[in-house]
Amino acid sequence: MAAIRLTFVCVGRLSREYAALWRHYESLLKPYAALEVFEVSESPLSHGQGQAKPRDGKAIRELLRPGALTIALDVTGRQYSSEEWSAFLAAKKLHGISHFQFILGGAAGLDEQTLATAGARWSLSRLTLPHQMARCVALEQIYRAVRIERGEPYHH
Repeated sequence: MAAIRLTFVCVGRLSREYAALWRHYESLLKPYAALEVFEVSESPLSHGQGQAKPRDGKAIRELLRPGALTIALDVTGRQYSSEEWSAFLAAKKLHGISHFQFILGGAAGLDEQTLATAGARWSLSRLTLPHQMARCVALEQIYRAVRIERGEPYHH
């Protein structure tokens, strides 16, 4: 099974606590995927969501990699079980996609222009999650999906 490429384009940096969790799943994913992360500065919400979202979106779009399947994490996206998510990624790989890029907005979410660039939208939950937590959950679910696809046990 060929390794996949994962690119995360995120608004904001992870706090120390979330960064530790991220590094944990990043190390578990290393045998299966090449991972790169780009972080853009979060626009202050004090300027209003109407200004923050487009600014954040423009910065995200400038970092998107051509040729990758872009998946936006967004509340309007499709929800998957872990098994369904694994099957979704596996099906994309069968169709020749080996580079997946995930875009995650800040507290204000993603603007419509950025959402329109995505080939898919993924909702982690109907619950509202802090964007740093959502970023870590996404990475964990990608790791879980890879293990499910390979028929390997997830819990160790």
